[in-house]
Amino acid sequence: MNTARLNPGIPLLLNGVTKRYGDNTILNELDLHIPSGQFVAVVGRSGGGKSTLLRLLAGLEKPNAGELLAGATPLAAIQDDTRMMFQDARLLPWKTVIDNVGLGLKGAWRDAALQALASVGLESRAQEWPAALSGGQKQRVALARALIHRPRLLLLDEPLGALDALTRLEMQELIVSLWQEHGFTVLLVTHDVSEAVAMADRVLLIEEKKIGLDLSVDIP
Repeated sequence: MNTARLNPGIPLLLNGVTKRYGDNTILNELDLHIPSGQFVAVVGRSGGGKSTLLRLLAGLEKPNAGELLAGATPLAAIQDDTRMMFQDARLLPWKTVIDNVGLGLKGAWRDAALQALASVGLESRAQEWPAALSGGQKQRVALARALIHRPRLLLLDEPLGALDALTRLEMQELIVSLWQEHGFTVLLVTHDVSEAVAMADRVLLIEEKKIGLDLSVDIP
C-alpha cells in the first residue's frame, strides 16, 4: 500500500518500554520501530496490553521504564500531532455535529470542520444532533474530529468494534483511503485478525508482554 504522505507521519521508536499497574506487569521491556506513514494493526488477547500501548503513545499513561520517541525527539514533545479514536464515538449530545468536530478549537475553524466532515461524507449533517446519527455516522464524526487537527499519528482503539458488518466494512475502506491520502502513521487495535490484515500493511501480535509476532502484509 502506498500513501501520498501529504502530512508526513510520525516515525515511532520504543526502547525498553515497561508498564506496570501495581504488581501487574502489562508490557515488559518492549522494543518497537514504526517508520513514518506505516499502518500497523495490533492484535492479541484481551488484557494483553494492546490498549495500554496506545494509551502510552497518546500520552494518557506514562511508562514505568523505557522511552517513547518520535524519531530522535521525545514523543511527549509533539503530542499535539497525535489523535486517538475509541470504540465509543464520545460525542457531546448537546452540541451539533459541526460543533463536536470543532470541539476545543478557537478562531475561524468552521470551514475546516466542514471540510473534515466532507472527507467522511457527512457535510450535509453538520447542523444535526448526534442523537439523529447511526453508530457508523457517529464514528465518522469522531474521525472528522481527529482529521481537523491534521494529525501525524492516528491511534485507533477498536473504533469499529460496535458496528454492524456492512458499516464496519465501509468504515474500514474510509479509514484506509484517508490514510493513503494524508500519509499519517496509524496504529489500530483490533480483536479481528481479518480486519487487521485487510487494513494494515503490518500486523503485530502482543504476547507474553512483548511483541510475539511482527508480520508484513503485502496487499495491493
